[in-house]
Amino acid sequence: MSDQGKKTTWGQRLASGLAAWRFGSVVGVFLLVVGVLGWRLVDLHVVDNDFLRKQGDVRTIRVESIDAHRGVVTDRYDEPLAVSTPVQTIWANPSEANPSEARLTNLARLLDINEASLRQRLEEYSGREFIYLRRKVQPDLARKVLELEIDGIYTRQEYRRYYPAGEVTAHVVGFTDIDERGQEGIELAYNQWLSGETGRKRVLKDNRGRVIKDLTLIRDASPGQNLALSIDLRLQYLAYRELKAVVTAHNARGGTLVMLDVDTGEVLAMVNQGSYNPNDRSQLAAENLRNKAITDLFEPGSTMKPITTAAALESGSYSVNSTIDTNPGFRRFGRFTIRDHRNYGVMDMTEIIVKSSNVGISRIATDLGGDVIRDLYARLGLGQPTGIGFPGEAVGVLPSPPKWRPVEEATLSYGYGMSVNALQLAQAYMVIANGGVRYPLSLVRQDKKPEGQRVLSEQVTLQVRNMLREAVSRGTGKRAQPGFYSAGGKTGTVHLVGAQGYEDSQYKAIFAGMAPIDNPRLVTVVAVDAPQSGEYYGGEVAAPVFSRVMSDALRLLNVKPELEVGEAEMAASASGERG
Repeated sequence: MSDQGKKTTWGQRLASGLAAWRFGSVVGVFLLVVGVLGWRLVDLHVVDNDFLRKQGDVRTIRVESIDAHRGVVTDRYDEPLAVSTPVQTIWANPSEANPSEARLTNLARLLDINEASLRQRLEEYSGREFIYLRRKVQPDLARKVLELEIDGIYTRQEYRRYYPAGEVTAHVVGFTDIDERGQEGIELAYNQWLSGETGRKRVLKDNRGRVIKDLTLIRDASPGQNLALSIDLRLQYLAYRELKAVVTAHNARGGTLVMLDVDTGEVLAMVNQGSYNPNDRSQLAAENLRNKAITDLFEPGSTMKPITTAAALESGSYSVNSTIDTNPGFRRFGRFTIRDHRNYGVMDMTEIIVKSSNVGISRIATDLGGDVIRDLYARLGLGQPTGIGFPGEAVGVLPSPPKWRPVEEATLSYGYGMSVNALQLAQAYMVIANGGVRYPLSLVRQDKKPEGQRVLSEQVTLQVRNMLREAVSRGTGKRAQPGFYSAGGKTGTVHLVGAQGYEDSQYKAIFAGMAPIDNPRLVTVVAVDAPQSGEYYGGEVAAPVFSRVMSDALRLLNVKPELEVGEAEMAASASGERG
């Protein structure tokens, strides 16, 4: 064989060998890979199967929060005033959603939101996994949203606060924000008590993010505690109706009514005008949010005359039969003059209250001194916190000058130069009504009678109550007579204070009283701001509200009527006279 032939045969053998080697290598590598993969499969599924389980869990198991149910607020008889109802919240995962999805048009229409804004948000927050679309909607609407089957759109359960009594209890109960955190009233004052603790659980979800199964409970949700208020919803409705009627009838700027249980200090009713509906805040006005019975101050005017009289009787220098010379019907203090409606001449203590004599009560104050009067005012709770724990409470002003000027003593005796809120005024009259004991005020139901502090003797309070009875039966408070029940109380008419001082044509009409007068059960204070219908005296505007509210309230509380039909008719006839 020639050299050329040998070379050809050797080259073919070499090429064939290399081909066989390459083939063997590829097959070997392939078999090795298959072997490794096979072993890995066996390892993952048989030897160490925790890895796959964990990876599956990462993709399908999530930890979700469990919303806590906020505590229920009720009245004293467990009628609901604030409850939390389950609702649905619509949310999106922008990283899963497609901003150009055609069905987003239907979603925007269902949720009543702008379609362009919805698509822009999904695109803008594409790197996020959670954004709210519409919070706290009805379950039926949430169901319609899910039926659209849009990628990245989900729902979750939350709670929404609902107030069954609406505007009637708004100023007492208050409201929460969208996250159920208290913002006003009792909801704010007792937010920690009412709030629950959120729980956590592990759940199994499908590829659309829907919960398929609850797996384990990490921490159960702890619901908030319930709270029973001292408010009697029946009396609250009654008070609200009558106050709203008088404010409307007299075209007044606003009004306040407070009713207390004489023997416990519990607030049975507390209403204001104007009000608001916490269930619909679309028309909410900031000026209507205040609970004026606690936050707004005013000069109590002639409603302080019985308190000054009590200080005089307590001093021992005066008795019920003591007489005061009010001639000539006015008193001058430099440029300041105190006047009565007319010259009443010589009067006893009762007549000073019945006729509401500024001159008479100021002469008593001059004799007693400002410190004596102020001391009793303070003991009754004026010029200091009531301790009721309500947010925004205004304390008021009780003057205490180093040296009293005669005009300061005089004006203090009939409620000028000081300021109180309606609740403080009701507390002062409560002490007179129950025989001289000051109980701590409460907006929360008291299951047992609280301990009180005696601040006046029973004898003095009885004498003052008899004077207040006369003020209603034949004095400035005639229109306060509550039907078949006897009552006692005092009117007040004070100038409102404006930017430039006292406003000549703007008044606050006040009535503070109690019933039944022989054994008082309730104390009520009514104050109406700036009545515009021509009548503005406390006896004309506020006293009739007291009459209607107390008559129905005592009947609802099953208090036995004191007056016969003939007596009640005579009282009703007398109440029609000018107060």
